[in-house]
Amino acid sequence: MAANYWSSTQHKFWVFAPKELAGKREALEEDDQGLIQMFPLPDRRHLSIFFQQQLMKLGRRMQVRQQALATAQVYIRRLYIQVEIRRTNPYLVVATALYLACKMEECPQHIRVVVSEARNIWPGQQLHDGRQHGSDRGLDFIISDVSKLGECEFFLISEMSCQLIVHHPYRTLGDLQKTFNMLQDEVSLAWSIVNDHYLTDLPLLYPLHVISVTAIFLALVLKPTQAGLQAAIGTASSLANAIQAAKSAPPADVNTSTPQGKLQYLVKWLAGSEIDIKAMIECTQEIISLYEIWEHYSDKTCKEQISRFVKARNLDK
Repeated sequence: MAANYWSSTQHKFWVFAPKELAGKREALEEDDQGLIQMFPLPDRRHLSIFFQQQLMKLGRRMQVRQQALATAQVYIRRLYIQVEIRRTNPYLVVATALYLACKMEECPQHIRVVVSEARNIWPGQQLHDGRQHGSDRGLDFIISDVSKLGECEFFLISEMSCQLIVHHPYRTLGDLQKTFNMLQDEVSLAWSIVNDHYLTDLPLLYPLHVISVTAIFLALVLKPTQAGLQAAIGTASSLANAIQAAKSAPPADVNTSTPQGKLQYLVKWLAGSEIDIKAMIECTQEIISLYEIWEHYSDKTCKEQISRFVKARNLDK
C-alpha cells in the first residue's frame, strides 16, 4: 500500500491534464455516437449529484464511513472515463463501487447485505415496453443474484488496472485547520466543500493539497447565498495579484481571530508556499460552477433518462 500520495498509483496514473481528460471523453463519444444520440443524458455534474445521492442512501443504511463513500465516487468517475455510461447499469455500478470501496477502506460489507439493501432502495418498476404493443415488463435496477455484483466488481477492478488505493484531501484539511485558526463552522464548511468536489472532475485533475487549500479558501470567503458565490468569484480572480503583493510586502503580524485577518494570513501563507495558484483558482471556479448548476438539478430527469437506457438495452438482466 502506498502511504505517500506522490508515489501512489493515484498520482502516477489517475491525475490528468484537462486536455488529456477531455480527449479520453471525446474518444468515448466518437466510438458510441449512435448510442449517445439515442439516449441523451443530463449534464455530467447532474449525473454525479444523482450518483452521490444514491451512494449516500445506500451507505446510510449500512452505516458506511464518509471516506468509503468518497472512494466509491472516485471509482465511478474513473470507470466512466474508460467506459461509456450507456453501456452499463449505473445502479449496479454504484452498489459495486461502494462494496469495493468498503473493502479497501477496511469497513467491509457482506455482498448479500449490499445487494439486499440496494434492492430495497431501488425497487423494480413496471415499465411499458414500446417494442411490444400493450405489453409491460419489469425493470429491476438490482437483481437478487449476488454473482452479478461479483462480476461487476471484477469489471471495475480490471478497468482500474487493480489500482484501488485512493488518497483523500481530508487529512491535509485536518492538518491545516490549526494553521489558519479555523472555527468549527469554518472547518465543517471546508469539509463539506471537499465532499462536494467529488461531484466534479477535480479528483482527476489536481493533487490533494490544492483541493484542501481551495476548500479552506472558499470556507473563509463563501457564504450560503448567491452574493457569497459572487464574492468568492471576485476574491478568486484577485487572489494571484494579492499573493504577488504579499511576496513583496514587508513582514507584518496578522490577526487571525477575524475572517478578514484569516484571509490575509492565508494569502500571506500562499505567498510563501509553492502551491500552484493557477490550479487553485481553477479549482475555485469549478466548485463555484458546480454550486450554480446544482440549482437546476432534477432528480426525476436523471432517474428517468438512466432508466430509459437501462431498460432499452436490457442492462438490468
